[in-house]
Amino acid sequence: MATLTVYDASGESVGSYDIDPAAIAPKISKQLLHDVVVMYQANLRQGSHNTRTRGQVSGSTKKMYRQKGTGNARAGSKRTNIRRGGGVARTIKPRDYSYRLPKKAIRLATRMAIASKISDGQVVVIDKLEFSEPKTKQMVAVLKALGLESTTTLVATAGLDGMVYKSIRNISGVGVSPVRELNALSVLKPRRLLVTRDALDKIKDGTFASSSSDSQG
Repeated sequence: MATLTVYDASGESVGSYDIDPAAIAPKISKQLLHDVVVMYQANLRQGSHNTRTRGQVSGSTKKMYRQKGTGNARAGSKRTNIRRGGGVARTIKPRDYSYRLPKKAIRLATRMAIASKISDGQVVVIDKLEFSEPKTKQMVAVLKALGLESTTTLVATAGLDGMVYKSIRNISGVGVSPVRELNALSVLKPRRLLVTRDALDKIKDGTFASSSSDSQG
């Protein structure tokens, strides 16, 4: 059982929150976490790389000079891969790197990632995070009060909140996501996870996992 301190927006302690990481994920599998993270990273690859073969580059196909009597090595057209501007011998073409792992494995990896953050003391709980209008400066002050101004952080909210999102989107190294859209990569990549009390309630109850977290990136 882990006891997390709950802070307000000014960084003052306003209570505590008891949560058992083992209830979220009974064990942590580094191999499963690795496999799921690699899947998300592969699915983010654009795959638009392309090089041209000798048949695709411009230039004459005429033999550059006669075969014998010049003292030079034999040479074909200027499109050969051994000449500047020629084609590439082993080309790479656009491809789709994406693939899917079983949904159960993806959801389990998300729970493992959250449980590991809690066990490692990398979760900060805030009582509530509300803005009447987008205020990046105010959000920066909240992060500073919580000691998160100089570290990468993911802010997890109970649901979609446009004001919170707009207040965070221009802060370097800080992201925001409703708990139902959390995944292993988004949780593990930043050094800290800032969670609202309501969001932590959903994590504790196990109601945060949905088809949204199964997105393949």
